[in-house]
Amino acid sequence: MPRVLVVDDEAAIRDVLRGYLEASAYEVLEAGDAATAIDLARRRGPDVVLLDLGLPDRDGLEVMRDLAASTEAYVLVVSARAEELDRLVGLRLGADDYITKPFSPREVVARVDAVLRRGRRPAPVDPPDDRREFDGLVIDPGRREVQVDGRAVELTALDFDLLAALADAPGRVFSRRQLLERVWGGDFFGDERIVDVHIRAIRAALGDDPGAARFVGTVRGVGYRCVATPR
Repeated sequence: MPRVLVVDDEAAIRDVLRGYLEASAYEVLEAGDAATAIDLARRRGPDVVLLDLGLPDRDGLEVMRDLAASTEAYVLVVSARAEELDRLVGLRLGADDYITKPFSPREVVARVDAVLRRGRRPAPVDPPDDRREFDGLVIDPGRREVQVDGRAVELTALDFDLLAALADAPGRVFSRRQLLERVWGGDFFGDERIVDVHIRAIRAALGDDPGAARFVGTVRGVGYRCVATPR
């Protein structure tokens, strides 16, 4: 039975989500504060965490970052913070989805179903010597390493996978939806603009100017492509 940890300081919200989740055959754990949530996540190993950002003892974004780094659980933010910046920051820090209050409990259950169908990204299957070399850019899938002008660049796992997906077909334009399917999986259920957030992070790490892109170009109204010149 999949296990869901519901983290919210309002007992009424926890009760509602528990009822709907248990009716859909989920085991439910509850926490009303950050300390309890982190303890339960580490001891009980939930498959999914539904996390409210407005916790009484700690900022929810910090809790989400800790959960993403220390557990294998999917983290779905359920928050009254509806502003675009909050959503983008939450997704960038590791949330797998962002649901704003007020919400439909049935929608929450549907999104839990969706992330569990997605499955974790498979381990890279590229051979260790399958390096992709461009002018000024080297991507090594086997070692999961990137170099720009001979300098090692640190990327998160998602950012690496996204850059590698673009580099698989230099010059080809990928829509956001196509990139979501290739990197996040076909069952991704969330805001397509999460791709934009990760592209910005990749460009910052590579030192790539979007106005005069060397590596990742924007095709307005469509998506992105690798503009680096293959060697």
